[in-house]
Amino acid sequence: MSRLPGDPGPGGWLRFAFGFRLPPENVHWVRHELTDAGWRGRTVLRHLVVILPICAVLVIVLAILLPTPLWVSLTMVALILCGSTFTVAAYADDIRATRLRQHGLPVPNDPDLGRPAH
Repeated sequence: MSRLPGDPGPGGWLRFAFGFRLPPENVHWVRHELTDAGWRGRTVLRHLVVILPICAVLVIVLAILLPTPLWVSLTMVALILCGSTFTVAAYADDIRATRLRQHGLPVPNDPDLGRPAH
């Protein structure tokens, strides 16, 4: 896949995934990332990139600190992962609207929602 104009590269993508605002030269890439087809999937993917390392550290810390079988720690982390991923998927429209406003871009009015984006 060819790179889009204004593609921030891996470091900038990580900054964007963690919620930071990108410089103005990346505005076209941000618009593509948040409005083109597949934006919901990319939103969940960015969330997974942020939450999976946290979950891995949490499994290790729980396995060391809790005198329970490993499956208990893994189950706790699986619940955290499933719950947070579901929440991001459910509120993807609001997350997108916030990120678009953060970069000074207009928020599209999606008629499928039955309400304007916040």
